[in-house]
Amino acid sequence: MAEAVVGIGIDITEVNRLRKAMEKWGNSFSERIFTQSELALAATKVNKYQHLAGRFAAKEAIFKAAGDAKIGFKDIEIFNDKAGRPYCKFRNGKGKNIAVSVSISHVKTYAVANAIATQKT
Repeated sequence: MAEAVVGIGIDITEVNRLRKAMEKWGNSFSERIFTQSELALAATKVNKYQHLAGRFAAKEAIFKAAGDAKIGFKDIEIFNDKAGRPYCKFRNGKGKNIAVSVSISHVKTYAVANAIATQKT
Protein backbone atom coordinates (compact mmCIF):
# COMPACT_ATOMS: atom_id res chain seq x y z
CA MET A 1 0.00 0.00 0.00
CA ALA A 2 1.34 3.43 -0.96
CA GLU A 3 1.93 5.98 1.76
CA ALA A 4 -0.42 8.96 1.72
CA VAL A 5 1.33 12.22 0.90
CA VAL A 6 0.58 14.88 3.49
CA GLY A 7 2.34 17.66 1.60
CA ILE A 8 5.38 18.82 -0.32
CA GLY A 9 7.59 21.82 0.27
CA ILE A 10 10.51 23.62 -1.31
CA ASP A 11 12.70 26.51 -0.18
CA ILE A 12 15.70 28.44 -1.47
CA THR A 13 18.01 30.40 0.82
CA GLU A 14 20.71 32.92 -0.02
CA VAL A 15 23.92 31.81 1.70
CA ASN A 16 25.14 35.40 2.15
CA ARG A 17 21.84 36.49 3.73
CA LEU A 18 22.11 33.70 6.30
CA ARG A 19 25.77 34.57 6.96
CA LYS A 20 24.88 38.24 7.51
CA ALA A 21 22.07 37.33 9.93
CA MET A 22 24.41 35.08 11.90
CA GLU A 23 27.09 37.76 12.03
CA LYS A 24 24.61 40.47 13.03
CA TRP A 25 22.59 38.53 15.61
CA GLY A 26 25.19 35.95 16.66
CA ASN A 27 24.14 33.13 18.95
CA SER A 28 20.67 34.56 19.53
CA PHE A 29 19.87 33.87 15.87
CA SER A 30 21.75 30.62 15.31
CA GLU A 31 20.59 29.01 18.55
CA ARG A 32 16.97 29.89 17.76
CA ILE A 33 17.17 28.18 14.34
CA PHE A 34 19.63 25.30 14.75
CA THR A 35 20.21 22.60 17.35
CA GLN A 36 23.56 22.23 19.08
CA SER A 37 24.25 19.08 17.02
CA GLU A 38 23.60 20.96 13.77
CA LEU A 39 25.87 23.83 14.81
CA ALA A 40 28.63 21.45 15.91
CA LEU A 41 28.54 19.62 12.58
CA ALA A 42 28.54 22.90 10.63
CA ALA A 43 31.68 24.00 12.50
CA THR A 44 33.54 21.06 10.92
CA LYS A 45 32.61 22.08 7.36
CA VAL A 46 34.81 24.07 4.97
CA ASN A 47 31.93 26.47 4.32
CA LYS A 48 29.66 26.35 7.33
CA TYR A 49 27.35 29.00 5.90
CA GLN A 50 26.54 26.92 2.81
CA HIS A 51 25.94 23.94 5.06
CA LEU A 52 23.67 25.87 7.43
CA ALA A 53 21.83 27.57 4.57
CA GLY A 54 20.98 24.08 3.30
CA ARG A 55 19.68 23.10 6.75
CA PHE A 56 17.68 26.32 6.97
CA ALA A 57 16.12 25.69 3.54
CA ALA A 58 15.35 22.10 4.55
CA LYS A 59 13.57 23.20 7.71
CA GLU A 60 11.51 25.73 5.74
CA ALA A 61 10.61 23.06 3.16
CA ILE A 62 9.60 20.69 5.98
CA PHE A 63 7.35 23.35 7.51
CA LYS A 64 5.55 23.66 4.18
CA ALA A 65 5.31 19.90 3.65
CA ALA A 66 4.14 19.09 7.18
CA GLY A 67 1.56 21.86 7.31
CA ASP A 68 1.69 21.99 11.11
CA ALA A 69 2.08 25.53 12.47
CA LYS A 70 3.08 24.10 15.87
CA ILE A 71 6.40 22.76 14.51
CA GLY A 72 9.27 25.19 15.09
CA PHE A 73 12.87 25.38 13.88
CA LYS A 74 14.30 23.51 16.86
CA ASP A 75 11.65 20.78 16.58
CA ILE A 76 13.44 19.63 13.43
CA GLU A 77 16.98 18.33 13.26
CA ILE A 78 18.67 17.58 9.94
CA PHE A 79 21.31 14.84 9.84
CA ASN A 80 23.06 12.86 7.12
CA ASP A 81 23.12 9.08 6.91
CA LYS A 82 26.31 7.10 6.23
CA ALA A 83 25.84 7.58 2.48
CA GLY A 84 25.56 11.36 2.95
CA ARG A 85 21.81 11.60 2.32
CA PRO A 86 20.03 14.17 4.50
CA TYR A 87 17.19 13.09 6.73
CA CYS A 88 14.84 14.75 9.19
CA LYS A 89 14.44 13.88 12.83
CA PHE A 90 11.59 15.45 14.76
CA ARG A 91 12.18 16.51 18.35
CA ASN A 92 10.09 17.64 21.30
CA GLY A 93 7.22 15.26 20.52
CA LYS A 94 6.44 16.90 17.17
CA GLY A 95 5.80 15.19 13.84
CA LYS A 96 4.78 11.88 15.42
CA ASN A 97 2.41 10.90 12.62
CA ILE A 98 4.51 11.87 9.61
CA ALA A 99 7.71 10.81 7.93
CA VAL A 100 9.66 13.31 5.83
CA SER A 101 12.00 12.72 2.91
CA VAL A 102 14.29 15.68 2.29
CA SER A 103 16.85 16.64 -0.33
CA ILE A 104 19.35 19.51 -0.07
CA SER A 105 21.67 21.08 -2.62
CA HIS A 106 23.86 24.16 -2.47
CA VAL A 107 26.31 26.22 -4.45
CA LYS A 108 28.38 29.21 -3.43
CA THR A 109 25.45 31.64 -3.29
CA TYR A 110 22.28 29.56 -2.79
CA ALA A 111 20.98 26.52 -0.98
CA VAL A 112 17.78 24.75 -1.96
CA ALA A 113 15.83 21.95 -0.33
CA ASN A 114 12.66 20.04 -0.95
CA ALA A 115 10.63 17.85 1.36
CA ILE A 116 7.85 15.31 1.00
CA ALA A 117 5.82 14.51 4.09
CA THR A 118 3.92 11.21 4.22
CA GLN A 119 1.54 9.74 6.76
CA LYS A 120 3.27 7.11 8.91
CA THR A 121 1.72 3.68 8.57
